[in-house]
Amino acid sequence: MAPPTLPPQPPARPRKSNLVRCIAIVLLALIVLVGLAVIIIWLAVKPKRMVYSIEDGSIHGYNLTNNQLNATFKFVLRAYNPNTRVSIYYDKIEVTVSYDDTTLAFNSVDPFFQHHRNVTKKGLTLVAQGAALYGSVARDLGLEKSSGKVELELRLKAKIRFKVGVWKSRKRTLRLLCAPLMVPLSSRKGFTRTLCDVDL
Repeated sequence: MAPPTLPPQPPARPRKSNLVRCIAIVLLALIVLVGLAVIIIWLAVKPKRMVYSIEDGSIHGYNLTNNQLNATFKFVLRAYNPNTRVSIYYDKIEVTVSYDDTTLAFNSVDPFFQHHRNVTKKGLTLVAQGAALYGSVARDLGLEKSSGKVELELRLKAKIRFKVGVWKSRKRTLRLLCAPLMVPLSSRKGFTRTLCDVDL
């Protein structure tokens, strides 16, 4: 009588698949932990959007001759940080003033630090020296001068970092568009506060 045949043994599972499964579990756990940490930090900090506005604006030494502009533009930028735990480093700040998409003047602003729950006002001075204007831009700017006010745009680009406790974020780019700015050519005419659009 022939001995009974044993059932075939199932093939051993390769060790490689176990290793892949362990790596996948570890990665998934890390992703979940990082996500939870971000949510906890966000709930603790409760970040709020910063508010920027131009509080005052004026033009001095305005002279438009032979399609060349000489003028000094002065503005007061108000930066409001409503956050209770977030402070801000403004590392590099560039400002341009333009009319009808034509740049009239450019300048940079000294870096500064803004504490949480703080209002900071910065004076901005931009000087146009022989700025060349072409076509309808020179004509329209001359016509607006006769009305006593000029409609301008102010753009600000800054490299900023956030500070929460001892932690500091990497640099991010802040862009502001403050427009339309109805800037008087005479001190007798007032300036209307203008909010800026924020892109961060």
